[in-house]
Amino acid sequence: MMMKPSVRIIVGMLMLAAAGTALAQVSPNKPIRLIVPFATGGQSDIIARVMSQKLTESLKQSIVVDNRPAGSGTVGTETTVRANPDGYTLMMASAAYATNAALYNLPYDPVNDVAAISLIGESGFVVSLHPAVPVTSIKALIAHDKANPGKLNYASGGTGGSNHLVTEYFNLMADTKMTHVPYKGGGPALNDLIGGQIQVFIGTLSAMIPSIKAERVRGIAVTTARRAPALPDTPTVAESLPGYEAVTWAAILGPKALPPEIVARLNNEINRSLQLPDVKARLAGLGMDIVGGEPARVRAVLAREIAIWKKVVKAANIRVEG
Repeated sequence: MMMKPSVRIIVGMLMLAAAGTALAQVSPNKPIRLIVPFATGGQSDIIARVMSQKLTESLKQSIVVDNRPAGSGTVGTETTVRANPDGYTLMMASAAYATNAALYNLPYDPVNDVAAISLIGESGFVVSLHPAVPVTSIKALIAHDKANPGKLNYASGGTGGSNHLVTEYFNLMADTKMTHVPYKGGGPALNDLIGGQIQVFIGTLSAMIPSIKAERVRGIAVTTARRAPALPDTPTVAESLPGYEAVTWAAILGPKALPPEIVARLNNEINRSLQLPDVKARLAGLGMDIVGGEPARVRAVLAREIAIWKKVVKAANIRVEG
């Protein structure tokens, strides 16, 4: 039997009230945990602290950031997956969430064992060269590599890391054979690019822009679908290599059985917070574009990213410990 419109409105109001019970009560002994599966100071941690401050204000409920830096992010994720789905445990996920699904045999299903809540933002990488490399475009880079096999070495922040995977994705799509040289972090990799020990490094926008603007390295293309506002004159890789896109992203997830009314409340408050001028400015400073949107958008990103990185890991025969 169909409900009358007035009855549906009342039911909807009751559902929102139930969500408020779980999220709006001030309980000093039980704050909401926002798990960050990495150490303090990184991009995920910074974004989590920006969002936790704003959500604390809007939900009238204390939200604390809980860093769990172990297992390449899998420990914090498993803590979230196994948590009671009462709205008191959330997680800040990043692109590593999807690459882990390609690199490791996980004790959880990265798509079906979580509740998608909201995307926060996306950012890209910049294909960057030492100035001595005699190319200024993606097409020229591809041609140069094929004409000089084994001569171009590319850096990464470590085997299985984002720089490694996005470059192997490029190798796969462009049919290039650039040689991988792993470093212990993006900082040392960038230093050796500047020093000329390495010829190519696909680094994050936020990490590369200062060196590009100082002309210490040459940025020839961004990996996002559209040109980056911070580098408006730099083309995308896809303009020369159609279909190529690689991004880093941030999203908030929860345990899979999180009630839909709680997901809706959180999604609404996150989207509202993302439109605040200070939040926009802070994320822009990290090189991130605001995304937001409905939970379904998170699921679409997870499915797309996991499929891409599984393909790349298999094709490049990438192996990591763990």
